[in-house]
Amino acid sequence: MGEGKVKYKEPSFLKSFISGGVGGVAILLVGHPMDTVKTRLQTMPKPLPGQPPLYRGTFHCLYSTLQKEGVRGAYRGLLSPLIGVTPVYCLYFLGYSTGKKMQLKNNDDILNMRQYFIAGMVAGLYSTVVYAPVERVKCVMQIQQGAKGAVKYSSSWDCAWQLYRQGGIRNIFRGTMATALRDIPAGGIYFSSYEWLLQLMTPEGKCHHDLNPLKVMFAGGVAGVLYWIMIPVDILKTRLQIDCEGRYPHGMRSVFRELIREEGPSAFVKGLTPVVIRGFPGSAACLLGYETSMKVLDYLFPTW
Repeated sequence: MGEGKVKYKEPSFLKSFISGGVGGVAILLVGHPMDTVKTRLQTMPKPLPGQPPLYRGTFHCLYSTLQKEGVRGAYRGLLSPLIGVTPVYCLYFLGYSTGKKMQLKNNDDILNMRQYFIAGMVAGLYSTVVYAPVERVKCVMQIQQGAKGAVKYSSSWDCAWQLYRQGGIRNIFRGTMATALRDIPAGGIYFSSYEWLLQLMTPEGKCHHDLNPLKVMFAGGVAGVLYWIMIPVDILKTRLQIDCEGRYPHGMRSVFRELIREEGPSAFVKGLTPVVIRGFPGSAACLLGYETSMKVLDYLFPTW
């Protein structure tokens, strides 16, 4: 990625905060079904000798979920991220705005791709604090209907409460380090690739805010796919977060050893297809929602 430069136009922290929440709701509504598929593929039990796997692939998992549980099954675990998604994405885009401002001497400076990458890493750091417990509850809820057995948690609230009773606040925040190891570098990849593509599509003398929605969606979609370069860490995080029985006393190290021993290196690309399928439209909706919200806020509140 080159060191190309674009004219910098930084919104206020408040507008970034609000618009980030709008983008978060958009990505959640568009992408949650494939997120459920991803979680179930990553966590399905290893089949016994002579038996077929629970899911043969992405589309079999989606079909099986819809057939057995309906559309509601595909959106299982939605309550937790829906409640948490606004502060998560508010913090995500606020962190990105903060990361950019930290590197500027004045608002007329021009950022390069390395600086966008650093700002994206700050965004990932900001969001981890809220995203880790939200992901913990979401993942546990997503898998409980994916296999045979009685339903243990009646809702996301019930799941969070039982996790708390079982191991306190530390249990709810299980997997925070793994979430940070995924989201900090992924945030850098996400935002720097998005800004790079916007730069390529922006005519000379124009600002990327002048681009039409289709170009914004394309840049956001590609960035959303590239985000999932970090899927091996996501798999470690997911396995760690669904553990309610204390199977992994040494955290990610224990998960890594188990995966290598029982499933081999191929385990670290499980769920790649659904996240790529989800990544493009979900991220396109997110960044279009963010940019649209920014334009509306600029129009309604130009002095903010």
